[in-house]
Amino acid sequence: MPIPLVNSIASWFLKKRFHQIELFLKYPNEVQEELLFNLIDTAKDTELGKQYDFKSITSYQTFAERIPISSYEDVQSVIERSRQGEQNIFWPSPIKWFAKSSGTTNAKSKFIPVSVESLEDCHYAASKDLLCMYLNNNEDSQLFTGKSLRLGGSKELYMENGTAFGDLSAILIDNMPFWAEFSSTPSSKVSLMSDWEYKMQAIVEETINENVTSLAGVPSWMLVLLNNILEHTNKESLFDIWPNLEVYFHGGVSFTPYMDQYKSLLPKSDFKYYEIYNASEGFFAIQDKNDSSELLLMLDYGIFYEFTPMDTYGTKTEKIIPLSEVEVDKNYAVIITTNAGLWRYKIGDTIRFTSTKPYRIRVTGRTKHHINAFGEELIIENAEDALKTVCKSTNAEIIDFTAAPIFMQGKDKGAHEWLIEFKTPPKDLNLFNELFDKTLQSLNSDYEAKRYNNMTLNKPKVNIARQHLFYDWLKINDKLGGQHKVPRLSNTRDYLDELLALNMTSIHR
Repeated sequence: MPIPLVNSIASWFLKKRFHQIELFLKYPNEVQEELLFNLIDTAKDTELGKQYDFKSITSYQTFAERIPISSYEDVQSVIERSRQGEQNIFWPSPIKWFAKSSGTTNAKSKFIPVSVESLEDCHYAASKDLLCMYLNNNEDSQLFTGKSLRLGGSKELYMENGTAFGDLSAILIDNMPFWAEFSSTPSSKVSLMSDWEYKMQAIVEETINENVTSLAGVPSWMLVLLNNILEHTNKESLFDIWPNLEVYFHGGVSFTPYMDQYKSLLPKSDFKYYEIYNASEGFFAIQDKNDSSELLLMLDYGIFYEFTPMDTYGTKTEKIIPLSEVEVDKNYAVIITTNAGLWRYKIGDTIRFTSTKPYRIRVTGRTKHHINAFGEELIIENAEDALKTVCKSTNAEIIDFTAAPIFMQGKDKGAHEWLIEFKTPPKDLNLFNELFDKTLQSLNSDYEAKRYNNMTLNKPKVNIARQHLFYDWLKINDKLGGQHKVPRLSNTRDYLDELLALNMTSIHR
């Protein structure tokens, strides 16, 4: 079949889905309510369904009153039972796969259940919808005349007790439908390679002679790959390699720090960027318009949404509301109930609605301090536990600290920069830094993956703060006393750069 005909047929098929999307655009709250009761009915005979008597739940209010909000720590024990091969605990269909994700306070890694339904009706459905929306907005697109260069995680799937775990991307690639395999590069064999260095070389060699029309992957990892491709081919522009390249589909971390570098690598004014919002727990939102910073919340993927206003989060007056009650320009923590058996589960993300007709959002961060500039998801507990361990080993004592990313520049890798005020400094700062880096890797598997052979992240940079630096900064900003704290971790350099500048000055007392 001629390639132009394949492109026309694929475009026609995907655009048909747009009529279904229009249904939840017009009746969003009705679609969400119907979805919730379908989930409840499906799981009524599971162990959890019997525990909370799902059969008698006939309203959202009863659902909210009866089923508690949960974090990973709350459900970890039943997930572990499921990983051991037990079934029908929290979802009736067999759970064969678990997406290994970044850790929590009490665990180096999380294992998020992935059902057949969540694969087909959420993750794969979202991939098709993304293409549907892009083609709907770009009728002259020649996307299907070539292939999509996809870049996923580097870890293979590991089998235990009849179940498998690994990066979500590995699970998706391993179960990928034929149409996606046919239209993608590199091959599944290369995509699932576990060694990042060999994988990077293999991807370069396998893709440079393909007709690549789109890119898909996390910005930090993709940037490393694209720079390697330019170096390998000795070309100045990616369009010299792939003249028909027209769009980059990205997600996972904020794209803002990388935008200028991508525009330098892809110097065409009509080149398109499309953002997605997905996680191990599900696929949530898609950019549905060209040149937009807003994402359309997808309401028919088997995910029921609830939200906590961040001004009440973690307080005695914490409030949980359904989608129908959200307001524009307020910051919310996201809570989900899914077709993989997560019930009223806190995913740790925060979003802000930019519109309620339809429901469009922007991702604003995490419910906890963190650094996630490169997909490493370093949380405050990791930092504090690592510093505590290393201080004990080096006889050091810390007063205060903050940290932020060193963003990638050209071919330079990213890193984390730390500013630490010591009460008792370590005798050997290099040794302190070495131990600190290794301890962080032992606590956080995503950070460990990004640090592997310095492929995405270089070793941390540790600066010693002068005495009273953080006190002076709080005083200058009128934040002494009360509950004001030094920002521990940040995804931007705003706080760190201000503190580094202040660190060069002395204040008379």
